Amino acid sequence: MSRTPLDTVEHAAATPDVELPWAELGLKKDEYERVVEILGRRPTGAELAMYSVMWSEHCSYKSSKVHLRQFGEKAPENDALLVGIGENAGVVDVGQGYAVTFKVESHNHPSYVEPYQGAATGVGGIVRDIIAMGARPVAVVDPLRFGAADHPDTKRVLPGVVAGIGGYGNCLGLPNIGGEVVFDAVYQGNPLVNAGCIGVMRHEDIHLAKASGAGNKVILYGARTGGDGIGGASILASETFDDAKPSKRPAVQVGDPFQEKLLIECTLEAFQEKLVVGIQDLGAAGLSCATSELASNGSGGMRVTLDDVPLRDSTLSPEEILMSESQERMCAVVEPEKVDRFLEICEKWDVIATVIGEVTDGDRLEIFWHGEKIVDVDPRTVAHEGPTYERPYARPAWQDELQADDANKLPRPRTADELKDQVLQLVASPNQASKKWITSQYDHFVQGNTVLAQPEDSGMIRIDEETGLGVAIATDGNGRYAKLDPYTGAQLALAEAYRNVATTGAKPLAVSDCLNFGSPEDPAVMWQFAEAVRGLADACQQLGTPVTGGNVSLYNQTGEAAIHPTPVVAVLGVIDDVARRTPVAFREEGQLIYLLGDTREEFGGSAWSQVVHDHLGGLPPQVDLERERLLAEILISASRDGMIDSAHDLSDGGLIQAVVESALLGGKGARLVVPDGLDAFTLLFSESAGRAIVAVPRSEELRFTDMCGARGLPATRIGVVDGDTVEIQGEFSLSLEELRTAHESTIPALLA
Repeated sequence: MSRTPLDTVEHAAATPDVELPWAELGLKKDEYERVVEILGRRPTGAELAMYSVMWSEHCSYKSSKVHLRQFGEKAPENDALLVGIGENAGVVDVGQGYAVTFKVESHNHPSYVEPYQGAATGVGGIVRDIIAMGARPVAVVDPLRFGAADHPDTKRVLPGVVAGIGGYGNCLGLPNIGGEVVFDAVYQGNPLVNAGCIGVMRHEDIHLAKASGAGNKVILYGARTGGDGIGGASILASETFDDAKPSKRPAVQVGDPFQEKLLIECTLEAFQEKLVVGIQDLGAAGLSCATSELASNGSGGMRVTLDDVPLRDSTLSPEEILMSESQERMCAVVEPEKVDRFLEICEKWDVIATVIGEVTDGDRLEIFWHGEKIVDVDPRTVAHEGPTYERPYARPAWQDELQADDANKLPRPRTADELKDQVLQLVASPNQASKKWITSQYDHFVQGNTVLAQPEDSGMIRIDEETGLGVAIATDGNGRYAKLDPYTGAQLALAEAYRNVATTGAKPLAVSDCLNFGSPEDPAVMWQFAEAVRGLADACQQLGTPVTGGNVSLYNQTGEAAIHPTPVVAVLGVIDDVARRTPVAFREEGQLIYLLGDTREEFGGSAWSQVVHDHLGGLPPQVDLERERLLAEILISASRDGMIDSAHDLSDGGLIQAVVESALLGGKGARLVVPDGLDAFTLLFSESAGRAIVAVPRSEELRFTDMCGARGLPATRIGVVDGDTVEIQGEFSLSLEELRTAHESTIPALLA
């Protein structure tokens, strides 16, 4: 894009008729005309580069922000919330002077193009968001969605993604404690690679992304800027995939976890010495984002000399430098008298650091190249005043037909042998089978503070060794439910993550989300998005768990085929003492198994309907948020007071899936009876929400049932931990060995 003569601000003003490649950079005609209107002239090539990446769907949320406002408008009162939506990540108070920051983001399209680097740099980017808040990263989680498990392209994408996540996270020394893996043909050309990170700090260590104080220096530090990832995530995630348009596939960023580890330690030491006024990581949109956001969030302007940016490739044009999304880079604003010490710390950690500019007392972002001004903009117009679209949306014509195709009417097993066979089919299906082959490639226990990790209901990290204070995190989302009803589907995602946190004994506090949808230019997709956001905002308000931030990923479709609407919800919880956590595994023979909650005939979107009948239709399970709150309170109290020894939420696969997982993890069998009012099929396969199973020591049975009765929570004794089989009395029995073979052999056979 470089021109001769250099396309300076002065040259742009004097040459209004020069044609610029705005369409090639992803801008619409009216968007380009708005840039001209804002500037009062045509943009320079460098300005066009900045507006194109910052006004992309990925960076500006131009199709989604009219709906996302509900998260603020409906935000519940919550004393724990310290930093909310609008910063690099949300921050919550977890007690004892500690604050925890957490966020989930997407790296979907880059991971399809280049699975290893796409996934690796997704981890790297979310970790830098956490560092930028002033926190030390302590754990990562990865919710993943792939195409059909037996499809050849899944065998290309999945191993690379898993290796990228494991390789980057393991090298950083961060335990991977949660997430999930889902297979469905709808994700064939659009895998979802969402990455989350948790960081811990003291309250006084919170940092924000702003450039304040005229004369303060802007320091770029970390890796050199290269040609990898020019326009990468920002443009790549803002277009529908089309194999005929390779120009829509910019180079995916290349990660270096060892450089990022140095960057973490360097940054935390600078924070410790109070050297930093404001900070921003360089992720999507690179320097364009860091400079414009720091300046627009501060009290003045900024002047930057682009010649001072350390390069890996000396042939890069100024436009390419501004658009590059090279990894492992950050921007810090530092007072002049502290610059030397900041640079000393960078040198100690072998991190390249360069003063590239300073904060001014004006209101403009000015960037220079070879002594000439090539950018002169109001930074707010770049970072925060991009287009806002009220996209048309409409309930799709096929929705009624889909919901009328009721899964509750599918043929059910007629004999005990058929019931037994369908249980084996379920636990061996790719989505319900053990993911050990995948998760064993991640280090769960590095740093020594992990107390729960996959396949537990939620991951849990100890953050204070003396008191045992800890936090738990769970990520959930069922695209099949959301396809049937996006409003309810989003609420079910929140409810499941909320429940998963509570089963471990932690109190749910706050939410981050990653909203994965198809093209916003399709009114049906936009309706799904609007309904999901409305559902999530309403549910967060009722449960008292504010959305602290997150990510929207649109254009997840190839041609006309969109993915299922997939809102992934992360819930963070706090536990006073991790020693009182509750695991999933059955631990003691003779303990009593109780089913908490109500079981109804609810099979719409269920694992049973998918595995046995390859069917999607009907309505998803009902949501009762007050029941979810009550269930959580009882699970937390029972865990704290030692009334239960294990707990497992009921969700995908229903009760039988939960019982099999608890039995296999503990190496202890279970004998179950079908309670009055239910048949064996409904007991085993229903996916009614607001339920969990718990194992209660006999000595605690009366105390536990009295508590449930007093609070009005249905608690039904359905069996006992016993032997080396899972037996449904009067129906069938399956040995743990037989179940383990079915459960653990599927994924290695498909992917090894």
